[in-house]
This record gives sequence, structure tokens and C-alpha cells, in this order.
Amino acid sequence: MSISVSIIGGSGYAGGELLRLLLAHPHVMVKQVASRSHMGEYVYQVHPNLRKCAQMKFVDPAQIESVDVLFLALPHGQAQTKIHEYAALAGKIIDLSADFRLRDGSLYEQWYGEAHAAPEWLDKFVYGLPELHRDEIAIADYVSGVGCNATASNLALLPLVKADLLDCTADVTIEIKVGSSEAGAEGNLGSHHAERANVIRTFSAFGHRHTAEVIQEMRLKNVSLTMTAVDVVRGVLATAHAKVKPGVSTKDLWKAYRAVANENPFIRVVKEQRGVYRAPEPKILVGSNYADLGFELDESSSHVVSICAIDNLMKGAAGSAVQCLNLMMGWQETTALEFMGLHPL
Repeated sequence: MSISVSIIGGSGYAGGELLRLLLAHPHVMVKQVASRSHMGEYVYQVHPNLRKCAQMKFVDPAQIESVDVLFLALPHGQAQTKIHEYAALAGKIIDLSADFRLRDGSLYEQWYGEAHAAPEWLDKFVYGLPELHRDEIAIADYVSGVGCNATASNLALLPLVKADLLDCTADVTIEIKVGSSEAGAEGNLGSHHAERANVIRTFSAFGHRHTAEVIQEMRLKNVSLTMTAVDVVRGVLATAHAKVKPGVSTKDLWKAYRAVANENPFIRVVKEQRGVYRAPEPKILVGSNYADLGFELDESSSHVVSICAIDNLMKGAAGSAVQCLNLMMGWQETTALEFMGLHPL
């Protein structure tokens, strides 16, 4: 079976990565790619890696025609204002922005500083991280994007939460290192869906918006995310500090992490005594949809450190979106996502 898809907002980093994946997908025909700021330009003029792979030009978003699946890769806040129009163009929508990630309209207003423009649509969207909502995504018509920092944070905590090992009364602090493709020119640590930008060094101690996704998905209250932009282009490295319940051992953690890795095709446990990379490292994940998890436990204090590394444009954005597409259409979950990264870099 082959389906038609289009992308609205295809000139940003996430839109370009999404287009790269969809062009190589064996069951997908890319019909149109829209960008208001680059109308009439060839897509390879903005995404030079697609030269000779894509001859199409960017069209006006108003010229998008009906398709089977519509991808929205717009800056945050825009999809919600026209969601009724977009829903008329396709039976299924995958939105990469933050507009439909949160189920609670009041939580959205708290973290984004304004009321949601289409609160009646929040319950229609499934949160688009397959490791958390695989079954719901498989039967959904509308799937939201995932925050890249939230993805790394949620996956770092997932084995602990799923095995009920976490002491939920203790604070959880997650320190995140991010690359320039996320940090952006405005230093808002979350602009990779927008147009291309120059990087600046930036630090965010408290109140990052992706915290809301961790609160929602992990059902934790005492969570704090801190972000620092580092001198790489792609990548997120989340280091979570938490407490496990009394009596939890390293053996219990091994069992929990291996269980999550065995259940999910893109989760790998990296905790080695020998080798080149003995802990998760974003550099070797560039271009791949894998998430590498590692951990360390001080049994005497119950202090656990859980680490997750991802490529923010792949597992943190376009890769998860294509993974959701595969689930929605009943295809092999790993289709068009088999690339395993490069080494050495």
C-alpha cells in the first residue's frame, strides 16, 4: 500500500529531516511541501543534502491539496489556529509542534503563557512517543509531536517509572545538553521547528516548557529541567538525578532497563566496562532514530543517575513522527528508520 503525504512548514530543520525520511520511505509519495518564506524555491536550495533527490519546489501553504496524511512542522502556536482547515485536507495528521502535546488546556496556558486557540482538539491528539503510547497511536487519526528534551527525559525515566522503582516523593532533576539545531538564535532552547537560525551559547535553569510533557507523561510533580547549549549541531544528552525506593538494587535496574529495551526497537542500553563508548553519547546517534540509555546507582543512598542520548531532529522530532506514521498505517515500525548512525565522526 502506498499513501500520499504533504508537509506544511517544510523549510525548518525538523521539516527538512522529515522530508529526507519520507522521500526514502517505500510506502510514501510526497505530494507537496509548503513554506511561506521560501515559496517557489527548490527544496534542495534550503536542504542541500536533498539535491538530486527532490526536484519539487516549496508551495504556498494555501495551495496544499488533499492527501492521506498531513504533516505539520510549523513554529509553535500556528497549527492550533488553523487545525480545522488542516483536518479538512487529510484524514490523518501528525503535528511536530508543541500545540497538541498537552491534554490539559490549563497546563498549556501555564507553560506557554497564553490560552490554547483550539482546546477542544487537545483530547483528539495522542502524544506521539511510541515507547509510551504505541497502542493508542496505532488507532489514532491525530498524533502530536514530542519535545526533544522531553523525549530524552521521558525515556531516561521510563524504566524506573514503568518498573515502579522511583521514589516519587523525591525531587527529580534533569540536566540536558543540547546542540545548536535546537538552541536557535533567540536562546529559547526549543526553536528547531522554526526557520534556520544562528546558534548562541545559552542556559535555562528553570521553567523550560518541555517540563510539562514530563509531568504529564511520567505523572511526576517534583520535576526540574535545566538546559545548556553546547558546541555540537545535533544531539540531546539528558542526565536525570532521582531517588529509587529503599532496597532497590543495581540488579533491579538492569532488569528494568533491559525490559524496556526488549520491548522497543529503538531503545538500547549502553553501560559497558570496555569499548570506545561506555555510556550514552549523542555523537554516534546523528541521523538515527535510536535512544541510548545508561544508568548508575548508589545503593547506599538510593541516588540513581539515568542518562539518555538522542538525535534531537530524529528521535526528538522527525524520526518519532515517521515511527508514528508506520504505526498508524499498520506498517513495520522501523520502516525508513533503519539507519544506525555513523562511527567514527
